[in-house]
Amino acid sequence: MYKLILTTLLSVSLTMGYAQITLPAASPAATVSQQIGLGTVTVDYGRPSLKGRAMFGDRIPYGKVWRTGANKITDLTLSEPMNIEGKAVETGKYGLYSIPTADSFTFILNKDANAWGAYDYKEANDVLRLVVKSEKTATKTETLTFEFVDLTPASAVLQLRWENTLVRLTIADDADSHVMAQIKEKTASPTASTDTYFSAAQYYLDTNRDLKQALDWANKVVAKSNEYWTYHLRAKILARSGNCKAARADAQMSLDLSKKAGDDAYIKNNEKILEDCKL
Repeated sequence: MYKLILTTLLSVSLTMGYAQITLPAASPAATVSQQIGLGTVTVDYGRPSLKGRAMFGDRIPYGKVWRTGANKITDLTLSEPMNIEGKAVETGKYGLYSIPTADSFTFILNKDANAWGAYDYKEANDVLRLVVKSEKTATKTETLTFEFVDLTPASAVLQLRWENTLVRLTIADDADSHVMAQIKEKTASPTASTDTYFSAAQYYLDTNRDLKQALDWANKVVAKSNEYWTYHLRAKILARSGNCKAARADAQMSLDLSKKAGDDAYIKNNEKILEDCKL
């Protein structure tokens, strides 16, 4: 009896010991994030590798719902409303399913971001379906990779690469409308700061808006802040407006101050205004 109990305890101990061993994940978890416009897009996913296996059209059958990764379903999180392939999507965390075919992917945003695999997929929870063309690559990608490419201040392309397949989703934030609303509200305030006027003037210049209004804000900035960067901003607006005489005066003032400060970037930028805006 004693031997039986001892044998049983030893067996349980060994079993528990094996259960406590932590092994490296075959498909490690990964997160990739990108600021787009005024928000952030985040992808959380498991990264399987080929390991000599054929995937699309084989282990991942064409025409069937896929978790778009390994282990738990891939999640796509938007910190604010975005447009994906031109379709409006609200702020939130979504499960990212997909249906691969030989030449396209149907991406599915689903309300359930906590599912494990595609086993619990429910079409009734779909928020959006997007069909995009896939591409064949000459170089094989061993491990599933999500990455953001083709960045602009308000957009980026979320790219999926695996095996010889490449798929792209364009994601954009309507940052302009948000920025313009902020400018309208904050510049109208009687307590508006020079930082507010500076940012508003710079944005109008960058987006080719009303230069007269941009100059008015830049004048308010220079009236309160005689720094080389404030003169430079006004010089750029004046140059764009075709007033080279005034632009050169501000650029020269900014150049002298930036030389004293040792700011090489502003020195070069002011020299360019003086060169481009000759009388």
